[in-house]
Amino acid sequence: MANTGVIPKVRAGSGPDSAAAVANVTDLPDPPSPEDALVGLFQKVRDELLSTLMYLLGNRDDAQDAAQEAFLKCWRNRHQVHEIRDLRAWVFRVALNTAKDYQRSAWHRKTRPLPEDEVMLPGYADWAGQHVEDQETLERLRRAITHLRPEEKEVFLLRQNGELTYEQIAEIRNVPVGTVKTQMRSALMKLRQVLNPEAGRGD
Repeated sequence: MANTGVIPKVRAGSGPDSAAAVANVTDLPDPPSPEDALVGLFQKVRDELLSTLMYLLGNRDDAQDAAQEAFLKCWRNRHQVHEIRDLRAWVFRVALNTAKDYQRSAWHRKTRPLPEDEVMLPGYADWAGQHVEDQETLERLRRAITHLRPEEKEVFLLRQNGELTYEQIAEIRNVPVGTVKTQMRSALMKLRQVLNPEAGRGD
């Protein structure tokens, strides 16, 4: 019989080949354990998560502490990992709530200026529509992000660093999707104006 390239269907108990087929199925690799999945994701998003927390909290020390605390919160609930539809969104939700706890805490240290060379500017090449090489312009953008309204900053960072959808951000922040889109447009308009100040001026 000519080989048509089509794998024949195997019926249960249809012959010796069925046992081999079942063995092949059972030999498929197991999904990662909750622990491995969680650690792997934190390693993957570490830079974006830390950058987000630095913009929200204003300094590296608090951002690192908040990132560590967020990981521990997720770790304590690792048994839920396989039930979570979007693990990345869940991690950023926990991190955002942790940052808000820090902001409300009486022990939260006074915000210090962010070191110029330590903060990754999230996805600026994508949202700005142009490449930024001038260090002075980069610093203006960093300052502009820190000066966004809190809700604009959260939406912008969750969208750019967290790569979350508007629907996910709306769920995390408990606001309508339309509100999230409006806040994102406002943030982008302000940041783009930093790149091109002349665009925001009238004749």
